[in-house]
Amino acid sequence: MTERSFFAGFGGQGILSLGQIWVYCAMKEGKNVTFFPFYGAEKRGGIARASVIASDGEIASPLVTTADSALAMNADSLLLCESIVRKDGLLVVNSNLVQAEPARQDIRVAELPAQDIAEEAGGARFANMVALGALSRLTGALALAEIEAILKDFFPPSKHQFVPINIRAVRAGQNAALKAR
Repeated sequence: MTERSFFAGFGGQGILSLGQIWVYCAMKEGKNVTFFPFYGAEKRGGIARASVIASDGEIASPLVTTADSALAMNADSLLLCESIVRKDGLLVVNSNLVQAEPARQDIRVAELPAQDIAEEAGGARFANMVALGALSRLTGALALAEIEAILKDFFPPSKHQFVPINIRAVRAGQNAALKAR
């Protein structure tokens, strides 16, 4: 199994963190991974993108030029994400910030109100973790069975107080994915 994913949104939404956590989880699950971040020069509000690959086999290139799945966390990212997804691929849109409908008819689209779900789990800033849970369920690329241990290993001890909220956000995203299919 190889899953090529592309995440995009504006700076401050946790796109790069999502990419890092995605590959860290995949690595802990025994997969080969690549992570290729891209961000604008702005501190917050600029474009942020992450290309990630998780595979049971070797990975030839870290670049994702055609994605199996993509995540558009804001309206400005929709066209970019829509253009990179392969035919019959998956496009997940944060329906709280993306109001437009994708133009392509040859892809699967899942609407995910990531901000609303994150608010219920503990705060809007955890929307990227909601997306992590939803993408794991929709793609089947990550099991996330040991998410608590993985997050405690990933985050420094000074951030461990946020691990329970992150776990709630991930689980809420997984549950929302069942409805988004």
